[in-house]
Amino acid sequence: MLGFVCAFAVVTVAMGAPLSVRRASVWLANGLLGAGLPAPVDTTGPLWGNRLRTAVWLVPHMVLGGVVTAVSCLAVFGAVAFPSVWLGGEERMTVFGLSLWIGEGWRGTWALLPAVGCLALAAGVTLGGAMLLRRLAAVLLGHRPDERLAAAEERMNLLAQRNRLAQELHDSIGHTLTASTIQAAVAVELMDSDPAGARRALNSIEETSRAAMDDLDHVLGMLREERPSTVPGPTLADLGPLVERVRGAGAELAVQVQGDLALVPATVSREAYRVVQEGLTNALRHGGKARIRLRTTVRGGWLELELTNPVGTGGPARQRTGGQGVQGIRDRVRLLRGTTHAGVVECGCSGGGDGKEGRDCGGCGDGVGGRDVGEGRWRLLVRIPLRSVS
Repeated sequence: MLGFVCAFAVVTVAMGAPLSVRRASVWLANGLLGAGLPAPVDTTGPLWGNRLRTAVWLVPHMVLGGVVTAVSCLAVFGAVAFPSVWLGGEERMTVFGLSLWIGEGWRGTWALLPAVGCLALAAGVTLGGAMLLRRLAAVLLGHRPDERLAAAEERMNLLAQRNRLAQELHDSIGHTLTASTIQAAVAVELMDSDPAGARRALNSIEETSRAAMDDLDHVLGMLREERPSTVPGPTLADLGPLVERVRGAGAELAVQVQGDLALVPATVSREAYRVVQEGLTNALRHGGKARIRLRTTVRGGWLELELTNPVGTGGPARQRTGGQGVQGIRDRVRLLRGTTHAGVVECGCSGGGDGKEGRDCGGCGDGVGGRDVGEGRWRLLVRIPLRSVS
């Protein structure tokens, strides 16, 4: 007897050792018992605790399964035997060595009662075994603290990835729609006077729309498959096409680059590109197409982005206070331990031409006497440390 118990223990532990057994047990417990257990998570810690718990789970699973099967089979047999003997005209039947008198005709109808009782016993044993196994499954197959922590981290990473994808989709599609709307308006204005210019605007709409569709398919594909992105996004090195698209929309955009953009780490460069893209989208949407200024500076271990555009004193309130796009910029920059300043500054340039007033008031930089007097300018200033990804 002792040898049988030892052999049974060894075999059970060996059966529960593979990780696939634990996954299969969780799958069966959820499917057959409705346990609602989370899928096992492979943690970096020791796995023998989970393997032993799986082996312990197999013992009551086999024992209870055998008991429930045996009792249910006997109960179903009894439920069939009592009516069969009565309907067969037999007056007596033997059950576990006991001789029972059935009787003929209506006197034997009592045989239906033990038949119903046997069916109720089979159902009760099955439900009771399922309830007991469901409770044991939660204890022996459920997540331990380290697995719960790993599952929470995985879920957090997935949500962060989804949030990043949603933000990039907002930036890309928002920029495309804004540029396409402006280019369509330009095409309408030039349709009669300058057909060639109208065709260029329409071609630009087609190109930007195709790029937006590619971004949309890429992001939606990753969201459906719940997988992280493996394709690197655009960086500051890709500012050229972005600037040309903005200029193609008829905007007067001046770009100034100071320092070596190659010194900017890839992560910072990707986020900075999205910041510039969203800033230019807001400038086109709220500030019109005149005198947009973009300055990119790399020095002293910092990346500085400054974007200004005119907005009249009666301009849109959303531009003057910052909307969802500005909040998305703040979120991106905060993750990189940078700072963001956005708002309307009053421009009081006297047109002296030295540029100092322009820098102090938000960078109008026109050098035309009195042109910007009394006009506000929207100014977005972002500073990101280059060491933020180290």
